[in-house]
Amino acid sequence: MIAAKNDKKTIWAWAMFDWANQSYNMVIISTIFPAYYVAITANKQQGDIVSFFGHQYVNTVLSTYILGLSYLIIVVLLPILTSIADYKGHKKLYMQAFTWMGSLACAALFFFTMKTFEFSMICFGLASIGYCGGFVFYNSYLPQIATPDRQDAVSAKGFIYGFVGSVVVQVICFIFVLSPATFGITDDTLPARISFLVVGIWWIGFSLIPFYLLPKGLPNAGSHNYNVFTGGFKELTKVWYNLKHLPLLKRFLPAFFFYSVGVQTILLVAANFGAKELKMPEESLISIILIISLVAIIGASFAARLSARYGNTKVLAAIVFIWALICAGVYFVTNATQFYAAAVVVGIVMGGVQSLSRSTFSKYIPQNIPDTASYFSFYDVTEKLSIVVGLFTFGFVESVTHEMRDSALVLDGFFIIGFLLLISLSVVEKRNQSAKDLIA
Repeated sequence: MIAAKNDKKTIWAWAMFDWANQSYNMVIISTIFPAYYVAITANKQQGDIVSFFGHQYVNTVLSTYILGLSYLIIVVLLPILTSIADYKGHKKLYMQAFTWMGSLACAALFFFTMKTFEFSMICFGLASIGYCGGFVFYNSYLPQIATPDRQDAVSAKGFIYGFVGSVVVQVICFIFVLSPATFGITDDTLPARISFLVVGIWWIGFSLIPFYLLPKGLPNAGSHNYNVFTGGFKELTKVWYNLKHLPLLKRFLPAFFFYSVGVQTILLVAANFGAKELKMPEESLISIILIISLVAIIGASFAARLSARYGNTKVLAAIVFIWALICAGVYFVTNATQFYAAAVVVGIVMGGVQSLSRSTFSKYIPQNIPDTASYFSFYDVTEKLSIVVGLFTFGFVESVTHEMRDSALVLDGFFIIGFLLLISLSVVEKRNQSAKDLIA
């Protein structure tokens, strides 16, 4: 089935994948799981030190490293999988496989206690792999379902659906966390563990809509004369060499890498910072993330409108500059009120930087090519590598200084480099546009 571009039903189905899986980001990465994890791993004898298969780690450093390792695994796997998907036309099949793995691993966190600590942390990593793996194939649908002039709006729509869906799930989980007695719950750990189960069910349940309605990828076997298991790396190499013919994309990707180190890492560790450094209770973390998500809906839509007026690069540069200020400010945050204020600003810029990054990349790649999976594999490998660098940098600095604030300050350097590279890209874009105007 080949869907016409800009088809409303297809775009809705695509956006529903974001609606389905962003609950993982909300509950597992941003709110209930981090608070539960910090609480359950702290004890009077060892403080914040945990044992993982006989090795001792600071609790938040361990969770940061496991997240980083899961992204590193994705970096290695995705070139192979996207090559097979491109060769066989099984883009949707792999999106399904990763989603099933992630949602089941997430649901298995229902059994997370200190007695099942190692098993549960493995499930935590598998859920991350499932979430990230599904997204590379999901992202590669964008140029297949929308024309370049519609890609900013469609990308923003996906993020808006994701934010709204995650808020709905969070509210459902919030009810269990705040009013356990209403449901006859006496075990203090059960409300959080029920939340993990709810996320797993929601994730796979609503993913069935895009699984049913999205078109399959087109087989592209004729274009390959190499082994599909090594072909993905050769495809990435081909994209790398093609960059010299795509000057804007060549300049955008380094900027994207550096600011993504900061953006993605801050989003992944923010809840741990609130729970550990500021001793914020679970309810406060949930309310903060709800605020971020609601504001992010407005931010993503507003960024799409601004990009139509001023251009993607200028808007992205402004957003990244604001991120740099936020990251520097985190070093001085000492109470919940300051954290709330920072959260509101994060919400405004979060949706914009993610949706505009995806649509900007989509515009810079060659249009009307048979399959975009190899280009979006390159995009996702770039993003996942940035996350690996960010998480391991953050974890290493914390393990040395025992201060998450120091880690945040180090991340600010990545934002500054990304901002400067975006300014450089903006200059090149302006020069190219002037040259086109002269020719015209």
